[in-house]
Amino acid sequence: MNNPFTGAGVALVTPFLENEQIDFDGLRRLVRLQIEGGTDFLVVQGTTGESPVLTQEEKMEVLQTVIDENQGKLPIVYGVGGNNTRALEAIFAKLPTGVDGILSVSPYYNKPIQKGIIEHFKLLASYTELPIILYNVPGRTGSNMTPETTLALSEIPNVVAVKEASGNMEQIMDIIRQRRPDFGVLSGDDNLTMPLIAAGADGVISVVANAFPEKFSAMVHASMSGDLDTARKEHYDLFNITKMFFEEGNPGGVKVALNVRGLMSEKMRLPLHPVSDGLRQRITTETRVLLG
Repeated sequence: MNNPFTGAGVALVTPFLENEQIDFDGLRRLVRLQIEGGTDFLVVQGTTGESPVLTQEEKMEVLQTVIDENQGKLPIVYGVGGNNTRALEAIFAKLPTGVDGILSVSPYYNKPIQKGIIEHFKLLASYTELPIILYNVPGRTGSNMTPETTLALSEIPNVVAVKEASGNMEQIMDIIRQRRPDFGVLSGDDNLTMPLIAAGADGVISVVANAFPEKFSAMVHASMSGDLDTARKEHYDLFNITKMFFEEGNPGGVKVALNVRGLMSEKMRLPLHPVSDGLRQRITTETRVLLG
């Protein structure tokens, strides 16, 4: 199965009202911004979407809202992952029409050995015919998925790509060097996206694109077409605010910029907490500069 997910993907945030209920109107506004801003595909209920603090029913409501607002314009990837492999089968059975792929994080907290990670994804892949994007983010899971493991998993017919957020350029380039031509490598770090595409990666699943899809997609598309002058300009325009977004955790920073754009409140659910006043002011100032 060829990888259908390339270019500028966005890991959508979940907007909340002040009473912590989901802001579905804000979610629809966010989807429209992505469609109009040049984003290539949508990722629903990754960690940026605060998936750990949503019930399964809420996750399905969010997914259906995105499907309805998107109206088939962009491919939709849904996050399905966990550290209890067999429990995931029930989730696949309930997926609605309109999901085009799955993003699945390497099992967290349990810290399985590489063989355990391989067997986990083999069983998960048997639960669905949808294309699967592996997600390696050692900073959250507590264990790294090695290049050897990723390449072994790429032999599973419906495992089509990896989102690499290890931050280890050598590791990611090792995967790019050895992969088969139809297996995708996507950046999981916004500020590494341009250099990784230059090294052969196929795109990104981004946080920053929530707030700045116009500039971020322009950077990605310029990088992929070899227009490095344009790519560098957009990359460095976004460089500082990208660092700010992750300074006090995700998605607190990007929600400040989304609030400045009038799309939603900064509200998050505990244990996540809004950013400090000083960081909020810096993000607000930089957002206004970027928006002109």
